[in-house]
Amino acid sequence: MSSTRTTILLVLAATLAGGIVSTATAGSAEDWARMRSIVPRGYVCQFTDKPLRIDGRLDDAAWKSAAWTGTFIDIEGARKPKPRFSTRAKMLWNKTHFYIAADMIEPHVWGTLTKHDSVIFHDNDFEVFIDPDGDTHQYYEFEMNALNTGWDLFLPRPYKDGGRADNSWEIPGLKTAVSVRGTLNDPSDTDAGWSVEIAIPWKVLAKSANRPSPPRSGDQWRVNFSRVEWKHLVQDGKYKKVPKLREDNWVWSPQGIIDMHRPEMWGYVQFSDGKTATRFRTDPSRSARVALMSVYHHQKSFVRKHKKWAGSLEELGLAGNKWKGLASPPKIERTESGYKATAAIKTAAGRTRRFQVQADSKLREID
Repeated sequence: MSSTRTTILLVLAATLAGGIVSTATAGSAEDWARMRSIVPRGYVCQFTDKPLRIDGRLDDAAWKSAAWTGTFIDIEGARKPKPRFSTRAKMLWNKTHFYIAADMIEPHVWGTLTKHDSVIFHDNDFEVFIDPDGDTHQYYEFEMNALNTGWDLFLPRPYKDGGRADNSWEIPGLKTAVSVRGTLNDPSDTDAGWSVEIAIPWKVLAKSANRPSPPRSGDQWRVNFSRVEWKHLVQDGKYKKVPKLREDNWVWSPQGIIDMHRPEMWGYVQFSDGKTATRFRTDPSRSARVALMSVYHHQKSFVRKHKKWAGSLEELGLAGNKWKGLASPPKIERTESGYKATAAIKTAAGRTRRFQVQADSKLREID
């Protein structure tokens, strides 16, 4: 099992037991070196007024008009081998729900977990991550396996910043379904794959969206999908995971490192009413976000070594950087809770927009 998923289990166990697990060592300049060059993927999610039957089959007329995402790749990106099996997703929306569909090629469809809120990634699974306002805090996670067993969580902030998952969070009105092209839990034959269909009510996401939910045409939310795949063997006619072998993580938008809980790396979903925002728009604030996350990750390395936060780019060794797209280099100010770093960009209309990141990775526009 990957070190990140081990950390998640430790933090979750501590949360349920009322304890604390330190995640102070997570995040570093070394992490950022593997993440920085990756450009998050984008997708235009079309509005539909056609009815959707949530049965996992993806054969409704509405789905036929929705585009597939790009094929999933390894969580670390293109430097890793291509996944053994193909995975793609689609999205749609209407006034009441955010619809997600995924299709997974899989010659052996299996699952073991049947209890709601089990740790679903112990099985092969499909996972959804949603950060409505893109500030890396207050985000949602949902996982499901081929048995249609689900696990829903709310994260006030990432695990690496001391976040503790709220496992009691639920999605009232959630609809999910699985369709298996083959036979479930039968090692004697070869399957074609499985598909999932998910309908999440906007009114649930609205509680911590910090923006309109349902969204407006043109709004962009940060979203990612992950497929966990375990290599298996067959013992006594049953599927078993290969011992001491970590899972594969295949994702829509690569993270650069083995950690889904880096919301700054998630893809962009742009909602369109079919008349406006029909072409994907690159995030104009990306240069500021990249600069501030560079400061954040170097600060994590600095505080680990010096037991204090840096108060300048010089201390971080970033004074000589070329800050492409910024109006000026980022500014750092120490605070009682750590520090805050600010970066500004100029819009095409000449307006200045300012963004800020804190020691806990929260990144937001401040003007």
